[in-house]
Amino acid sequence: MAKAKNKTVKTKASPDDYIAAIKSEDRKTDIQAIHNMMSEMTGWEPKMWGAAIVGFGDYHYKYDSGREGDFMRLGYSSRAQNITIYIMPGYSDFDDELARLGKHKMGKSCLYIKRLSDVDEDVLKEIMQKGLDIMAEKYPLEN
Repeated sequence: MAKAKNKTVKTKASPDDYIAAIKSEDRKTDIQAIHNMMSEMTGWEPKMWGAAIVGFGDYHYKYDSGREGDFMRLGYSSRAQNITIYIMPGYSDFDDELARLGKHKMGKSCLYIKRLSDVDEDVLKEIMQKGLDIMAEKYPLEN
């Protein structure tokens, strides 16, 4: 039986074009600020993953089930209702940081904010860096 392939894969689309297409100027300003944070933090070239996620870095995973694939290490997306911040280890070990962050909602690996001004940017950077550090331990960076 063929293994299911990931629906969200790296594309050749331009992250700059993605940001430019955001209609709300306030949202575009917030997304550009998040983009700059991630760029400065990682030093990696951003790539589009699927049609609507900008990701930084990548890693290869293989589960005990045999399923394997590639995905980003850190990313963001401008969704209709929220800005989504993706950290791949998930947010289960981030209680302290999340308590200090400000107004947000969560999914397993998704942090949802309405606007950047709703959160403490220093805490957001701390969360993103911690996620990157956890990923580097689990999936060491290749040189």
